[in-house]
Amino acid sequence: MADSPVRQSWLDDKAQTTLIDEYTQKLGTFMQAIADGHVDDSELTTQEQRLVTLMKEVEPSLNDALHGKVTRLLCELTAFNVMQTLHSLQSGRPKTQFQG
Repeated sequence: MADSPVRQSWLDDKAQTTLIDEYTQKLGTFMQAIADGHVDDSELTTQEQRLVTLMKEVEPSLNDALHGKVTRLLCELTAFNVMQTLHSLQSGRPKTQFQG
């Protein structure tokens, strides 16, 4: 998702779910990295570098109060993403145990 003069809301109209996942799916670099179903070390490092670059760009422009809120937002987003991934993995597991 490139810088855009049009402000994109982080939430749907009813604010019941986030739109971040939808925006993420529009990131060409993300889609290329996951296209084969495997994220290698190089792809992960490249994504981290993009993240660090953006953090360095944005962080200095935030006052202390906003910095605190954005930090919490990033932490909550990360927690949500990890929980969502684990939930998806757990939901995909068979419901019965092997009784060999």
